[in-house]
Amino acid sequence: MTGSSRHQRLSALVLCSLMVSPGFAQNPAQTAPAAQNSPADQTAPATPPPQATPEAPAPNTVPAAPPAATPTIAQQAQQLQLQSIGPQQPFQVVMPRSRNPLAAYRPSGVPALNLFNSPRLQNLIRDGKLYISLRDAIALALENNLDLAYFRYNFPIAQTDILRTAAGSPANGVNASVVQSTQGGFGGSSGGGGGSSGGSSAAAGAGGIVTSTLGEGAVVPSFDPYLTFKGYVDHTVVQEANQFLVGTPTLRTNTIQGQANFSESFPLGTNIYAQYLGQRITSNSPYNAINPELYSNFAVQITQPFLAGFGLSSNERYIRIAKRNAQITDLVFRQQVITTVTQVENIYWDLVNAYQDEQIKERSLGFANQTLTDDQKQLELKAIPAMQVMTDQSAVATAEGNLTVARASLRLNELLIKNALTKTDDPTIDEMPVIPLDLRGAPDPNAAKAIDDLIASAEKNRPEVAIYQMQADVQKQALKDINSELLPTLNMYGYYAGAGTAGPANPYCNLGAECATTLPTGFPQMFQNIFNYSSPEYQVGMTLSINLRNRQNKADQFRAVLAYRQSQITYEQQTKGIRFDVRNSQFALEQAQARVDASQKARDLAQRTFDITKQEQQLGAKSSSDTLAASSALAIAESALDAAQTNYEKAKVDIDRATGDTLVRMNVSIDDARSGIVTHGP
Repeated sequence: MTGSSRHQRLSALVLCSLMVSPGFAQNPAQTAPAAQNSPADQTAPATPPPQATPEAPAPNTVPAAPPAATPTIAQQAQQLQLQSIGPQQPFQVVMPRSRNPLAAYRPSGVPALNLFNSPRLQNLIRDGKLYISLRDAIALALENNLDLAYFRYNFPIAQTDILRTAAGSPANGVNASVVQSTQGGFGGSSGGGGGSSGGSSAAAGAGGIVTSTLGEGAVVPSFDPYLTFKGYVDHTVVQEANQFLVGTPTLRTNTIQGQANFSESFPLGTNIYAQYLGQRITSNSPYNAINPELYSNFAVQITQPFLAGFGLSSNERYIRIAKRNAQITDLVFRQQVITTVTQVENIYWDLVNAYQDEQIKERSLGFANQTLTDDQKQLELKAIPAMQVMTDQSAVATAEGNLTVARASLRLNELLIKNALTKTDDPTIDEMPVIPLDLRGAPDPNAAKAIDDLIASAEKNRPEVAIYQMQADVQKQALKDINSELLPTLNMYGYYAGAGTAGPANPYCNLGAECATTLPTGFPQMFQNIFNYSSPEYQVGMTLSINLRNRQNKADQFRAVLAYRQSQITYEQQTKGIRFDVRNSQFALEQAQARVDASQKARDLAQRTFDITKQEQQLGAKSSSDTLAASSALAIAESALDAAQTNYEKAKVDIDRATGDTLVRMNVSIDDARSGIVTHGP
């Protein structure tokens, strides 16, 4: 048996147990509002009542089962549902830091993914239904939406770039583009504006519009200190052709050598290089006054560039880019939150539209069924022709088809909102009805503002504006950085070295008086001679390197200027795009409001027509066919009004996005969005 079939059978058993339980029978008011209008037990009134906002029922008090009792099917289903709800932990991934000197050579781990839905989702479930308001939907999106969960990892990624560039390496870049993988969103709106304007993708990569010359300039040295060790043991046997040179026909030499190198560079371009060399050499030559021979050497060199590669501006350019990328990442995350909240709002209003449309279709079917029942009684009394009943049956069939389509649309919209508000698929809520509690949105202050005020708000609040400005600053600074690459290379350096030699007298030396030596015999005295200025070497010099044509660097510099001019044009395009987006959203809002007013008048006229036709039918002036036609026209007008109202709500959502007021209007905290836990209720 597959997992899906098990869940289906379990859900069926739970539904049956709830239907036969006393609590289910005694609490019909806790069922969904749509269930109260079933066509089998309701007669549509002449004037359809206004739709009240659904209210979530109070939590049921369930007595605790005895410890030794076997769990019921309902309890097993509830336990299965809780398996997808885990403890809520804030998102927190920090750069690893440790005082342990060995930690730098060990791999660092990242906490495992938390793919559990937040407990808030479980708290909104009552009687097998998910009761959700608009603010509940936004809170669930901040906690569970995978687009936001994916983006949060960009913050530690940006920190890794800062750490990398602090070592003198170029930034890898942060993929800080806005993600819109949540199904639904702007695509469902027929009255919204132009959608989210572009520009966020330009913040991806190394943080600029054109990345081919960004960060170019003189070579940046590594700021991390490097320590290198090298050692070996060597045994050499050489057949000598001239014994006079070494005093033996076969020269045997044993060498032990160790070498250590240290180098480090600094942001001014300064480089320090130090080297220590130690040797111990033994041989069978009688011409050596000391055996074994001990030798050591210590040297240090300081190099400072004065043209190419000089100064903080040139050598810290990668660090500036990484820090700017981190700031851009913060701004793009704000844009990601606005995009996600906007998508969730649009999905919610599509759900409200489908929910109300289903109720309209249920009322229409109820009236058609009631008309069919009345006409069947009239047919039995021979008061009307049989053709009238056939007409009624056709109307019932049409209403049933419309209701089937409406219910399918509602199921689809329920699926879309569940997908947007959950981290992982939960089989226990896949088929769970979703009851929207907010059927109308609050008034939007942007609807009454002048266009100049809306544009000013957009230029102040939209994160794209700050992103564009940062990108322009990065490009402008890149022009200064790349100028350093044009200069010749002029390095001044200072070098100092000291050496020491020691070793015991060779007892096999046969050179007579020349075998005498004043060298120290042990390592400590030899090591002391390295630093006591007994055998120094010092040097001061300079190196100058000039590229006589310099074509590559000149081409890169000129290309950087051209790229900067392109970035200026792009900035103007994006600024105009924001202004156009605001105007487009305002026009869409005005059009949506006009459609609501027109649809309201059409619905009121259809209602009056229905009422008059109903009265005339009662007086015998109209037939039931006329009343059915008026009822159908009323249902169409109500559906059109519902669709117009939904488009108006989505137009308000879009103008909030265009002006950058989405987070303020919906009371969304960026800190909550970053942590993944909503502590300030939206």
